[in-house]
Amino acid sequence: MREKIVIGSRESALAVCQSEMVRDYITEHHPELDVEILTMKTTGDKILDRTLDKVGGKGLFVKELDLALLDGRSRLSVHSLKDMPMEVPEKLPLLAFSRREDPRDVLVLPQGCKKLDHSGPIGCSSLRRILQLRELYPDMEVKSIRGNLQTRLRKLDSGEYAALVLAAAGLKRMGLSDRIFRYFTPDEMIPAAGQGILAVQGIEGEDYGFLEGYCDQDAWIAGSAERAFVKYLNGGCSSPVAAYAEVEEGHLFLRGLYYHESDGSWKKGSIRGNAADAKELGETLARNLRESCLKEHKGEV
Repeated sequence: MREKIVIGSRESALAVCQSEMVRDYITEHHPELDVEILTMKTTGDKILDRTLDKVGGKGLFVKELDLALLDGRSRLSVHSLKDMPMEVPEKLPLLAFSRREDPRDVLVLPQGCKKLDHSGPIGCSSLRRILQLRELYPDMEVKSIRGNLQTRLRKLDSGEYAALVLAAAGLKRMGLSDRIFRYFTPDEMIPAAGQGILAVQGIEGEDYGFLEGYCDQDAWIAGSAERAFVKYLNGGCSSPVAAYAEVEEGHLFLRGLYYHESDGSWKKGSIRGNAADAKELGETLARNLRESCLKEHKGEV
């Protein structure tokens, strides 16, 4: 009898597409395994009338998948790393990160439009994007939008928004790169920590030999640095911190954005160092930016 591996996934088309990418890797390298995808609607997918910071943050996208792992309905889960809480239960370790897809944020216009209409609102789902959009488009209104990728695009195409800011990775994985009007450089808009990386999560004590070779080392290093930056600042989906690391030939370059909640000020910065010190570099940049913001808040600078 063939061994069955069940992958837990959110039920959106993008989430299933991403889970299929992991499934295809496993079946290609281990054709003796029977790999299935178990889809489910998470709490975060059900609550669409409020922003995430009002209803509990990133954990709402993983709760049901975690329960499926714990009760044995699934063997592993596939997540967008940017949707993962910074605190991961010891019983449910992160096993591997995929090779990173395009990490940039992009501007998407209504179907058929060739020019941005500045009289309408830009739709986006995070304060991280809103802060940076205010610098890029100071004359435009920014309006919150929730829902999966297809829902957001329908709202855009129906005329509710002049444009959307979305992650390039999701559009490209869904074959929708032709919808991209403009790419934002990481200097213009620092991405969310983990953007473009898939995270494979499992349960402690299980054998995951069938995933050997899947984990991309550069993505693991970059993701670790970014998550260390956010974790140090106690950031989550409700917090507009941002972090993006690039790894090349053993060196790491990390950009970060820190938001000072008490007065709404924020600051960008960067750090370079040895890729082997990824977590330490993330924490150091976080500490430096927070201290700099605090000094300015106290009038010391």
